[in-house]
Amino acid sequence: MLITMPSQRTYGDRCGVARALDLLGERWALLVVRELLFGPKRFSDLRAGLPHVSPNVLSERLRDLAGAGILVSRRLGPPASASVYELTPRGCELAPVLIELGRWGSRAPAPPRADMSVDSHMLALQTLFDAELAADMDARVVLEIDGDRFAADVAGARLALHRDPRADGDAIIRTDRATLRALLWESLSITAARRARRATVDGDARLARRFLSLFPRPAG
Repeated sequence: MLITMPSQRTYGDRCGVARALDLLGERWALLVVRELLFGPKRFSDLRAGLPHVSPNVLSERLRDLAGAGILVSRRLGPPASASVYELTPRGCELAPVLIELGRWGSRAPAPPRADMSVDSHMLALQTLFDAELAADMDARVVLEIDGDRFAADVAGARLALHRDPRADGDAIIRTDRATLRALLWESLSITAARRARRATVDGDARLARRFLSLFPRPAG
């Protein structure tokens, strides 16, 4: 049975691509999914990650995605007592789709002065991960970006990333989004970033440097 989102027109096409777009083709829908790939978020967190979407449109997309079985809303227990949105198992199946879409889109010119959320940076790591460069690596690196903490496990030439506020690892890199971009793609060395107090590294500094080299910018 085809489920269509209440606020969306249907393409009326039986092709699987068209049916996927019936569920995800509205503006902001896929970016909402992107913001939830690494764990649940409150409405205010989603707004912070998607600053150009209006509250009304975001609420509409959340309702539509919930109606399509892509995400659910649940209430956290004490002491948080807050409502969060998270992907369902069906929603999580979109992760490889978004990674491949990001890999394809990363070769297009970036809009001038455009920013990226912390979660979009994490998706970029998965998009650009070079398995050959990581072939013999077996380690956990923790990234704390603007206070948001992620565990990055590299093993078997694979990268697994998830949000974990309590994560510990062989190396811990603390920085902000702009510095992370510079470290990854603008030739800023971790040594220079540390000297300028733009980043700190706890644990294995050589591992931190190697980890940051695993994500080369794609050829145009």
